[in-house]
Amino acid sequence: MKLNAKQLRDIKEEDIAEKLKTIKRRPIYFILENIYDTYNIGGLFRLADALAIEKIYLCGETEIPPNSRIKKASIGTYKVVPWEYRKSASEAIADLRNLESRIKNYELKVIAVEQHLTAINYTEAVYTLPVALIFGNETSGITKEALKLADQIVEIPMWGINKSLNVIVSAAIVSYWAVMTNDKF
Repeated sequence: MKLNAKQLRDIKEEDIAEKLKTIKRRPIYFILENIYDTYNIGGLFRLADALAIEKIYLCGETEIPPNSRIKKASIGTYKVVPWEYRKSASEAIADLRNLESRIKNYELKVIAVEQHLTAINYTEAVYTLPVALIFGNETSGITKEALKLADQIVEIPMWGINKSLNVIVSAAIVSYWAVMTNDKF
């Protein structure tokens, strides 16, 4: 079932609950840390739905649904993508590591998408599933605490004078790369 924007905006969560159980979700998690722009959050829900990821963690000062701008920008996908709020990205990572300890052969990889002295080009990373991708604040990036918990830090090369891309664009580039280069799904 593919829904257009109007159908997604109008659908009630209880009306689609059974259908959502049939979606084969990829073992990919978005950890959104202190994303301030609610339109970015909505766009990240759309991206998460497009990739059928397992869950979004909204962390720190990130606004949560049903914020009207998230609703508008997500075109209703906030109703179909599983999400949870955590006080910090560190808490979200701890939740996922706890899950890892309870499931046999479940080796979570945590990758931070951030410009950093130790970052490698995102195309050089190995994106084994399950994977958690951390995306940070539009101005200050990912916190030092969250970066310390990442298994790897990746960045997107920037050749102009602008330091970074919009968080949705960065998330789309890296997460689609992770999906397309992963042969386990």
